[in-house]
Amino acid sequence: MTALVNTDYLMEEMYDHRSEDAVAMAKYQRDQFPFIGIKSQLRRDIFKPYLKEMKRVAKVQAKENTDEDIIDWAFVKAFWDLPEREFQYIVCDYLKEMKKYLQPDDLPRLKILIVQKSWWDSVDALVKTIGYSVHKNPDLKSEMAAWSSSDNIWLKRTSMIHQLGMKGQTDTILLAETCENCLHTDEFFINKGMGWILRDYAKTNQNWVENFLKNHESDLSNLTWREATKYFYLEKNQI
Repeated sequence: MTALVNTDYLMEEMYDHRSEDAVAMAKYQRDQFPFIGIKSQLRRDIFKPYLKEMKRVAKVQAKENTDEDIIDWAFVKAFWDLPEREFQYIVCDYLKEMKKYLQPDDLPRLKILIVQKSWWDSVDALVKTIGYSVHKNPDLKSEMAAWSSSDNIWLKRTSMIHQLGMKGQTDTILLAETCENCLHTDEFFINKGMGWILRDYAKTNQNWVENFLKNHESDLSNLTWREATKYFYLEKNQI
């Protein structure tokens, strides 16, 4: 598979912007990955003309109604495989902008991005893209339920928080199932993620969240409880 738009110049331009910020940026992410040292706004500015061309090509393809992938998965793989973290951020930005072209059978490809080079920054940057695809293709909800039972903490986190921002369109049955499948763990990113999605949904339906918390009081971590109730008071009795 060949990339639809030549992004070699993008790669070179990124490397041309190496800076001393790379050390601090890597340290902020606990030295999980090397960085070039490009801050977010500059990265988006560099990518902007390339993204514009990629969106133009995608629009033409969509109009032609060909059987070829509109998402440039060759580009996604090439940049995800590069060592510096900014290239994974570029991929996340690209997929966010191209999410309307995602197909149901693209979910396994997104899953690879979740489990490879995993850390909260890339996982959380992909969450709403995945959530958009699942909401558009309800048959994928079963995959979210399956992810919540995975041994992979990042799949578990994604399964819960992919409904962030869904408000009244939140599938509460799926929300309850994914959260229940993630109980009984000391894993920070799972417990934090559960608190995050419950806090987010509480803005729409606080009663539902309160009932969920009360029904699972003895199973929830203090971190989850604290995050979930950040904007309302509900005492947790230690059992």
